[in-house]
Amino acid sequence: MEQITDQEFSELVQFIQRHYGINLSQKKCLVLGRLYNYIVQNGFESFSDYFQHIVNDGTGKAGTVLVNKLTTNHTYFFREPQHFEFLQQEALPYLSKNLSSAKDLRVWSAGCSTGEEPYTLAMTFDAFWGVERHFWDTKVLATDISTAALERAQKAIYPNSQLEALPTGWGAKYFCKMDEEHCIVKDAIRKEVIFRRFNLMNEAFPFKKKFHLIFCRNVMIYFDAVTKRNLINRFYDITEPGGYLFIGHSESVNRHESRYSFIAPAIYRKE
Repeated sequence: MEQITDQEFSELVQFIQRHYGINLSQKKCLVLGRLYNYIVQNGFESFSDYFQHIVNDGTGKAGTVLVNKLTTNHTYFFREPQHFEFLQQEALPYLSKNLSSAKDLRVWSAGCSTGEEPYTLAMTFDAFWGVERHFWDTKVLATDISTAALERAQKAIYPNSQLEALPTGWGAKYFCKMDEEHCIVKDAIRKEVIFRRFNLMNEAFPFKKKFHLIFCRNVMIYFDAVTKRNLINRFYDITEPGGYLFIGHSESVNRHESRYSFIAPAIYRKE
């Protein structure tokens, strides 16, 4: 099979950015490395042939395979621990007080990857409320565009080494041993997370109620400035007053282009 031409690469990059918000214009080697064998093994004669297959596939399955091949799902439990410390020490005490009558905390883990983030959130809520948690609705909506990542997340099986970043005692409290090398999240935590496939580039967010906590961390590093700004403003519109947005520490929000207030590094609030 011939190598991809500049025109073919440009068309593929534009398609991915238009439909999924991911900017791969500077990632030609990554794109070639992850797609070449798949294209050859599935009998496509060229990148152009493969691209036409994606464009003409009315089921959307070809696009899903493409995203699964190109997205990186690297994460771990308690990633960027300052966020969870702030959550326990500042955000949850404030929200707990202000939501004491309804006891309904609405949480969205957007770009949840293989599940470590939403499960960490569920464990954090359990640790904060203790026995009182059963009086609260603290279920986490966890979404991602990658079906492969979501399948792994729903299985909730992780290497034992993943537990090393957790606070002392959380491993024994929230995980069961699978074998000598793997563990599984306990059912009490698993049932607190609802996994769904969702594309952040969808024209409309289909949520009936707004969220008190939105985590979208290390997702927007793949987006250009315009896409990121538009997404953040859409997040703002579905955030409850007093609610928080958490982004990755390698990301930033332009204070002049967002209505969120800066609270701490990578933490913003809707006043």
